[in-house]
Amino acid sequence: MLSSCLGSCFGGGDGDGLMWHMDLKPHATGDYSVAVVQANTLLEDQGQVFTTPSATYVGVYDGHGGPQASRFINNNLFPYLQKIALEEGGMSEDVIRKGFNAIEEGFLQLVKQSWLDQPQIASVGSCCLVGAISKDKLYVANLGDSRAVLGRRVATGQTGDSATVVAERLSIDHNVGVEEVRKEVEALHPDDSHIVVYTRGVWRIKGIIQVSRSIGDVYLKKPEFSRDPLFIQYGYPIPLKRAVMSAEPSIVIRKIRPEDLFLIFASDGLWEQLSDEAAVDIVLKNPRTGIAKRLVRAALEEAAKKNEMRYEEIKRLEKGARRHIHDDITVIVIYLDRQDMSANARLNIVKGTSVPVDIYSLNSGHQGETTSSVSP
Repeated sequence: MLSSCLGSCFGGGDGDGLMWHMDLKPHATGDYSVAVVQANTLLEDQGQVFTTPSATYVGVYDGHGGPQASRFINNNLFPYLQKIALEEGGMSEDVIRKGFNAIEEGFLQLVKQSWLDQPQIASVGSCCLVGAISKDKLYVANLGDSRAVLGRRVATGQTGDSATVVAERLSIDHNVGVEEVRKEVEALHPDDSHIVVYTRGVWRIKGIIQVSRSIGDVYLKKPEFSRDPLFIQYGYPIPLKRAVMSAEPSIVIRKIRPEDLFLIFASDGLWEQLSDEAAVDIVLKNPRTGIAKRLVRAALEEAAKKNEMRYEEIKRLEKGARRHIHDDITVIVIYLDRQDMSANARLNIVKGTSVPVDIYSLNSGHQGETTSSVSP
């Protein structure tokens, strides 16, 4: 059964026709809020929250080169993870790795099927950031430079009688702009002195791409695609001898503690504008309802300031033109303060929230929430 979100669940946040938001909904151990703003001609970000009786899944997928990879992940990853977790008796690092491998292989098959009609699909890829809350454990897995940040309370003062909230990063930015990542890539290719080059103001692998891990980007992982004349005629650079990217996720597993207050999952469009600490401070000091939208708004105001504009001027820009000012931005805030299972979980109900495939599609009946029964 499908049921559409009503009222503030759909677009037009702050009068911005390219923003969509879902203000607040419950999950098994708290509440969550979602927002996305579109900058590209086609929305390349996708994001979703999927709650089941056994786990809450969070996903942010930042596509590049086109929307096909992020949409493929959005449609397939969580069902894969849930299926594998059920088969193996629960969530684990092995379940996550199998899920990521299945998605990478599935998208490769899609590229092969589409090759003759759409050879450019071999250059499409997506960062992939996933969180899974299962029992008292948090799993965070990522490829690329989307980021998960935890807001955590810590005791302060000589006697520990006061507290503050700090930002703890739970993911690794697989971006060669980070020196450690750049050295990692260079160490994997000791015979290639030009594996990472500085071009157009940033570090890029082979002068092409900033992230070192992703789903897709097949022509940078399967050299036979980069050498194919059909692909080369589209003007893509540098036929390769071997893979220069991977789909091996970094995974962090930690027990959820009473001092863990909330999580921010976001594409790099947010982190280009806000520090981890600034984002945590905004969540801490503002009401829950609409908090993801508030973070997006703060990022847009920073982007406006950098470009000597006002946010009102950015809102008047069309999709595509806005990409010169900011990236697509997806934000999901997950609060972690309810320990009892929700009524829906006890009734064996699955619920999900996904951002629209494209913000303009809201006018053609996009449904943001899905509800269904789980087989016993």
